[in-house]
Amino acid sequence: MSDRHIATAPGAAPAGQFPVSPNNPCPFLRALVANGYVGGHVVPLSQLSEMIGLASGETGSAQKEVRRKAWMVAVIANGLGPLRVFKSATSGAVLDELRNGPLDKHGGGSRILDADAKVHGDQIDRLASFGKDCKDPAGGIEIGLTAKEIEAFMADNIKRDGDAARWYFPILMKGEWPVLLKILGKGEGEARYLSVAEVRTLFVERRLPERITARLPKPAAGR
Repeated sequence: MSDRHIATAPGAAPAGQFPVSPNNPCPFLRALVANGYVGGHVVPLSQLSEMIGLASGETGSAQKEVRRKAWMVAVIANGLGPLRVFKSATSGAVLDELRNGPLDKHGGGSRILDADAKVHGDQIDRLASFGKDCKDPAGGIEIGLTAKEIEAFMADNIKRDGDAARWYFPILMKGEWPVLLKILGKGEGEARYLSVAEVRTLFVERRLPERITARLPKPAAGR
């Protein structure tokens, strides 16, 4: 397959969206920024964890746990030094400065989004190759990945990285695709799956499914 780029230019934004810095490598956060749910620079950790908690669809103590975990990840996203962590905790995460931070695998992993924020369509096709036919609760059949297929996908990513892979990459990956499955997944239990079509939309169009945005507060006009 050709290594085609299928996204808009890194500095550009589709109609009705805000531009997103290429130095924000997280597809979920890129969608939040692009659609005005959070700003693209400094975002208080309370706001960021709230958005992730609401998007998860969990309620009560389960949502509090999602928020707690999101806060713990966000507080180290810009750096592990004591001063940097303190600044993140008190001021917020700097979303347009996440590139080259502790959570950046520097080209490891799925390789769907490169360092210039270009989306590689052939890598989404590769993701789909690990999937299977899944029954959409809303009706129909689509290609998706359950937790089992996601584990196989991540393991192959590590294998593909070879000597460039670091010992902590599997730990970082646990906070990526399994989290997307938890938030964006359809179905319940072992049948819960991540839709490849929705992954494509997330990366390429920087959009979240309507069932997810329905859980979020209305975006601030002009932020």
